[in-house]
Amino acid sequence: MARMPTYFISHGGGPWPWIPQMRQELAPLEQSLAAIPSELPEKPKAILMISGHWEGPDYAVMHSPAPPMVYDYSGFPPHTYDIVYPAPGAPALAERTAQLISDAGLPTSLDDRQGYDHGTFVPAYLMYPEADVPLYQVAMRSHYDPAEHFALGRSLAPLRDEGVVIIGSGLSYHNLRLFGPGAKIPSDTFDKWLTETLVTPPQDRTASLIDWESAPHARTCHKQEDHLVPLFAALGAAEDGIATKTYYQEGIFGGVTASSWRFD
Repeated sequence: MARMPTYFISHGGGPWPWIPQMRQELAPLEQSLAAIPSELPEKPKAILMISGHWEGPDYAVMHSPAPPMVYDYSGFPPHTYDIVYPAPGAPALAERTAQLISDAGLPTSLDDRQGYDHGTFVPAYLMYPEADVPLYQVAMRSHYDPAEHFALGRSLAPLRDEGVVIIGSGLSYHNLRLFGPGAKIPSDTFDKWLTETLVTPPQDRTASLIDWESAPHARTCHKQEDHLVPLFAALGAAEDGIATKTYYQEGIFGGVTASSWRFD
């Protein structure tokens, strides 16, 4: 099989593709996600998602053959709590994934109960609306340690040669208390730093990202870094890869600049 790229995507807000006004606002994001299948060397055997909406004490791996839905949002229209994305899970690949993580000396477990959160089913729906590609997740570890999540990504790298596309799903800006015009300068400045960092040589890039809190407006943009940590895992799985920006948009959510990236 051809080697798959990895991705860090900004996944938008809540169940936005099922809300016409939000879908219109985020049309460039939809286009970037819908383009991913055409960027892959072949149809993937599975999608492995590391979402900013699942974390725990270890790097748990979704193991169910038919994961349920997790409606981990509030205040949206009633119909968005009936969404079903019926992609099959990937139990055999989950077992392979857990073994790779364990072999790297990292704590892991198989989870038969966890379902697809919106950081997973939303982008997967836009990539493969027919839900015909197996889909599973690996949890972040709740301490958010950057170096360890890079190590997680390195442990997952062999899957790229086994038909698995690895996607870190978060947001390049995620401060739920600061949307609107006040988010413009922090998010734009942080995104410029992120761009400059990701296009530097790999040996410098990893060190800079591990020290991400030194970036301008870092803690304004990520008071809690759950939506940035998936980047570390995605890049760790393609640490020597070239970074290509696949999405950039200004002014979403009233003032936020956001971006997405491919590594190959």
